[in-house]
Amino acid sequence: MPQSISVKTSSRVEMVDITASVQKEVSRLGVTEGFCFVYVPHTTAGVTINEGADPAVCHDIISRLNELVPANEAAYRHIEGNSDSHIKASMMGSSVTVIIEKAQLVLGTWQKIFFCEFDGPRSRRVNIKVW
Repeated sequence: MPQSISVKTSSRVEMVDITASVQKEVSRLGVTEGFCFVYVPHTTAGVTINEGADPAVCHDIISRLNELVPANEAAYRHIEGNSDSHIKASMMGSSVTVIIEKAQLVLGTWQKIFFCEFDGPRSRRVNIKVW
């Protein structure tokens, strides 16, 4: 059974750094070597690994996604009004896998794991499986 962490978002579209929470779960589970699978079980949210040192990177990603997939496109057919959220979630993806060595996530110097909200604000769950 996967473990999970909670993520609370505060705006419709945002990227939340969840790296520390994922690392905390890895440490709590006592895994020293292996893999960490991070999965978002939501159709309007995703997960990605990208630069976390400069917040402008997340701003630029969100800005470009909003340009590519606008929120109020007349051609959308989905009646809930959040078609853009579904498209953006599919573009980002629903999972990432990270190597674990010496009980630490193996990420590049600038890399962080981001939960990507596209239909918030909401309280969400992120599943984590280590082996």
